[in-house]
Amino acid sequence: QVQLAESGGGLVQAGGSLRLSCAASGSITSINAMGWYRQAPGKQRELVASISSGGRTTYADSVKGRFTISRDNAKDTVFLQMDSLKPDDTALYSCNLIMSFRTYWGQGTQVTVSS
Repeated sequence: QVQLAESGGGLVQAGGSLRLSCAASGSITSINAMGWYRQAPGKQRELVASISSGGRTTYADSVKGRFTISRDNAKDTVFLQMDSLKPDDTALYSCNLIMSFRTYWGQGTQVTVSS
């Protein structure tokens, strides 16, 4: 069993920054990829950023140049540095882990950006 614990969400003004963390624990073997998704009220969940075991990163167009995903392989932790936040970034951010062809999800952390 795998558990994902997210932290770092909160309320911030537009233009501000937040750093999200997601630590994986439990029966961790070989992680293929970790990433962050978000879902705003009334909208579908969307990929924000992901990072493979080899360090290859992918970003949604809406966050390119503002968000940075990174990973600490020794601690099975993924980070999302979010800068120049906009009100449109307001959403529930969930951590995602892919391992041995299975996908695991965290509970999510709320990010609210005020204008």
